[in-house]
Amino acid sequence: MPQSLVKNYIHIVFSTKYRQDFIDEEIEKELFSYIAVLCKDFESPALQIGGADDHIHILCLLSRKIPLMKLVQEIKAHSSKWIKTKGPKYENFFWQDGYGAFSVCRDEVNRVINYIKNQRIHHQKQKFKDEVIEMLEKHHIDYDEKYVWD
Repeated sequence: MPQSLVKNYIHIVFSTKYRQDFIDEEIEKELFSYIAVLCKDFESPALQIGGADDHIHILCLLSRKIPLMKLVQEIKAHSSKWIKTKGPKYENFFWQDGYGAFSVCRDEVNRVINYIKNQRIHHQKQKFKDEVIEMLEKHHIDYDEKYVWD
């Protein structure tokens, strides 16, 4: 093929360090907008960003030019620096070291968008830890739970 044709929908999930409640409703809209700009800058446009106080979900179209690990690393680094400028209550903000990333088939994109949009409602019923374990098992990802949390 003379050109590279790629369309990879990726659902990325990561939490704040030690799952601390930093992403309150006061900052989330601005944070999610900032992360959307970062995704665009790295040629991986975000289709939906959402989360709860202690974690974030990003559904994006992964660039054919940027490895997933690099995209997540850049999002975390830039957004962490940015949020620390938003006042004293955010000065100790950090993201966890790792992340989860799951491929999404085209037929599931709208379902995942709605799932991400409704994270605050979803987490009234299910804890983040249970959500992550459910995702790992659904996608048949082998894991050792002692290395999933930091």
